[in-house]
Amino acid sequence: MTRILKRLVLVVMTIIGIDNVTAGVISSDVVEQSINSIVAENAQCDVDLVTRGVKQVAALWQQEDGTTQEFETFVKENYEGDSIKRLELYNKLAKVYEVLLGTSNQVAVELSLPTILAGPEPTNLDYIMSAFNPYSHLWNDLYGNKVAFITILNFPNYTLSEKNEQGASWSRKEWAYARMGDMFTSRVPAKITQEVGQANADAENYIAGYNIMMGHLLTEDGRRLFPQDMVLLSHWNLRDEIKSNYANVPNANEKQEMVYKVLLRIVDGSIPCDVINNSGYDWAPYSNKAWKENTSVNLEAENNRRYDRILAHYTAMKKVDAYEPQQPTGIMRNFEGGMEVSPQQIESLFVNLVSSPQVKKVAKLIEKRLGRKLRPYDIWYDGFKSRSAISEDSLTAQTRAKYPNPDAFEKDMPRMLMALGMSEKDAQFIASKISVQGARGSGHAWGAVGRWENSLLRTRIGAEGMDYKGYNIAVHEFGHNVEQTIDLYNIDYYTLSGVPNTGFTEALAFVFQKRDLKLLGYDQKVDDSTTLDIFWGLYEIMGVSLVDMYMWQWLYANPTASADQLRQATISIAKDVWNKYYQPVLGEKDSPILACYSHMVNSPMYLPNYPFGHIIEFQLEEHFAKCANQKAFADEMMRIYRLGRLTPNQWMQQAVGANVSTDPILNAIDRIVK
Repeated sequence: MTRILKRLVLVVMTIIGIDNVTAGVISSDVVEQSINSIVAENAQCDVDLVTRGVKQVAALWQQEDGTTQEFETFVKENYEGDSIKRLELYNKLAKVYEVLLGTSNQVAVELSLPTILAGPEPTNLDYIMSAFNPYSHLWNDLYGNKVAFITILNFPNYTLSEKNEQGASWSRKEWAYARMGDMFTSRVPAKITQEVGQANADAENYIAGYNIMMGHLLTEDGRRLFPQDMVLLSHWNLRDEIKSNYANVPNANEKQEMVYKVLLRIVDGSIPCDVINNSGYDWAPYSNKAWKENTSVNLEAENNRRYDRILAHYTAMKKVDAYEPQQPTGIMRNFEGGMEVSPQQIESLFVNLVSSPQVKKVAKLIEKRLGRKLRPYDIWYDGFKSRSAISEDSLTAQTRAKYPNPDAFEKDMPRMLMALGMSEKDAQFIASKISVQGARGSGHAWGAVGRWENSLLRTRIGAEGMDYKGYNIAVHEFGHNVEQTIDLYNIDYYTLSGVPNTGFTEALAFVFQKRDLKLLGYDQKVDDSTTLDIFWGLYEIMGVSLVDMYMWQWLYANPTASADQLRQATISIAKDVWNKYYQPVLGEKDSPILACYSHMVNSPMYLPNYPFGHIIEFQLEEHFAKCANQKAFADEMMRIYRLGRLTPNQWMQQAVGANVSTDPILNAIDRIVK
């Protein structure tokens, strides 16, 4: 998952349009006079553009910015009507923002290293500095020196609907100008920005240390099912452990049942605090009893610690709301501002799939393969992947030998890219812009912002080398890094760097992850089994995402809620979603398992990006299937991701000729199950 977007969202805020500007200190008469004055001196100017820019400057102008007369003088002197000089201004501003955002990113990377990378246990100072943002005053300073207003005046903002309606006819330069217009749309005080950053850092640190000592888990009759040294991070590694036990391994189903019970205790807060990231205790998840050196002990339950972090996000988000009149809730900013898709559209897409008859058809196929009734944890069924027929121990032996440390993975990246069809030149260039580091947590991709930085691939590598689970995650993150490099270093305009939203970077990460065995030398194809795997993955993650969305809706409807009330509400929401869309297929009424994802704690409302990305992934895979060979696949991947940060609709239209839709995969499932 990309973390830099969480940093940038603190400074690059949301979208307003000229028809919705709020009343500021500048009167409408002064605005009209200023527009007329500019038009009179710029005979060839675009009147709509002038009107849009002046109104948006007026909406954000405050008393400390100057008098009415100073406003009139400013807009008149700083409007650039000549098209050649406007492009020169764009290039100067783009360089300014690349330098400022790029160096801000570098500072954030360096200050967070002790809490993110494998190494000595972080100190209190490390945690403090990981949350510190010396650039928190930057946007206020740019308003103060009027650079923000120069940007707004000459490159005004367009609403999402305007981008979708007009964008199809825009040139690349017009898109770049429009994205420049998204830079300044609100004025959030630095103190509040810092509070948001602190809430993010606290949640990240909490999750990064949420390890379960699997070798210390006991069955009710005292047996240990897992290796003594196995340590799994919640929820990622726990989920992947369930997946790995669909292969023919000893005690497979019993292990799955135990991991499922651990996840349930994490969700409801009944897990003892002292067994988290602590090998000093043995713990029986079913009875919830614990022992220290074979002596029974009573340990305090975690209770609301998980939900305290979510509530801290909400508290900080509410403070931002007051400075976002056009998108006055975190929900609106996340979906309409960040994802550029409405929450209603997202919910409709997800419900359309999880309630579809195709779910039960695929479930029957899984049940037949397993030879038993389905259980709730079978939302993570992994048997459609070719890797499930290969012993994970065998794969781990390969990956540990191949990647004993981060350097070994980094040195192998050019070969991996060439195995996917890239030329040696492209593979060497992209790999040269990615650095691999050992992670304290499960790993993530941290993108570059300035075109002198490397993207960072953080991955967990044990003392014996990279196990298969870590390798699979690393390949996913590698996909992120490839996207981050292509649409930064190979983009034509800096403000178009990136993708429409994180669902699109997740899509390429999934495309890479689906080919992890191919990169190890196996004959791995994207076929009907892959389609079934994508579909079942969508079914799982859409339910998790709906719980996340409904939880945030509940928070905004209950602004004075305590952490305990939030815990109870989240469990209730998870049970409701389960009973409606999952219990008829997987059984066990009232399972709260859909609330187990760590993203709900450390990445507010990020989860919908995953299924959104999976939908895009399937449409991309259908498109890539038309490629004649691996080189054509690589060339098409490069073309598509050079499109940059258009809106989701425009990106998809230019990439594959269709809007985002679940219909293609539902139709494909009907074809397959017949």
